[in-house]
Amino acid sequence: MSTPDTSSYNAVLVGREELNPQLQIMRVQPASPLFEFKPGQFAVLGLLGREPRVPEADDEEPPAEPDKLIRRAYSIASSSVEKHYVEFYVTLITSGQLTPRLFALPYGGRLFLGPKATGLFTLDRVAPGKAVILIATGTGLAPYMSMLRTMLVHDTRRSFVVLHGARYSWDLGYRGELESLARIRDNFTYIPSITRPDEDPHFRGHSGRIQTLLEKGIIETLSGVPLDPAQADIFLCGNPEMIRIVKELLAPRGFKSDHGREPGTIHVEEYW
Repeated sequence: MSTPDTSSYNAVLVGREELNPQLQIMRVQPASPLFEFKPGQFAVLGLLGREPRVPEADDEEPPAEPDKLIRRAYSIASSSVEKHYVEFYVTLITSGQLTPRLFALPYGGRLFLGPKATGLFTLDRVAPGKAVILIATGTGLAPYMSMLRTMLVHDTRRSFVVLHGARYSWDLGYRGELESLARIRDNFTYIPSITRPDEDPHFRGHSGRIQTLLEKGIIETLSGVPLDPAQADIFLCGNPEMIRIVKELLAPRGFKSDHGREPGTIHVEEYW
């Protein structure tokens, strides 16, 4: 019997936190020194098509090629000063190719980690000291975790606001960490919201879709940061429909998308 060629594997799964059966935080340690990256950037993970998949995954049609490396990009959630591992916040897509294999990967299992991070979804184009409003649904929270973990320690001039939407409270990854940060950092406000409160009666936070909370002025009320492009930049990552609606909602207030040579005050993660 031939030995599977896993020579492309250059990293190990060294940490896994299961938030629920379809949502995990994964820590990956490279065999060589970790690449440099900016908070908000993403990296590529990969597994061969021959790797096992979780039982709840949909049937693959056609089946993946056994010796072909399946690669996907995921935003990095860990701090850029962390040099031992990179952390990813991943949701199981039962019809997908890679996540059913990632979720089946055991602790200590080997996988592929791309040699560099990339992406422009960073704070580089935001003026120093200007407030940032970080809006996400689901695992779109990941790049914001990297920003907060890296910058909130020393950046006391800038106000940070996180508005995170999910269906249920148990889908609000990093909630405990974010609540703790909000208690100890005067310049940070965390606003979690769920869209199915009738099925999650013990949650005492806000409910409703992101756009509804924006229309109600929840951000201004809780953080004191105005929805004014002269005072705050807005970042959007998550459900494409949410991004579209929020951009339309903010346009009358003077917010404009940031595009290459045309600087703007709305920054969108495009790879979602």
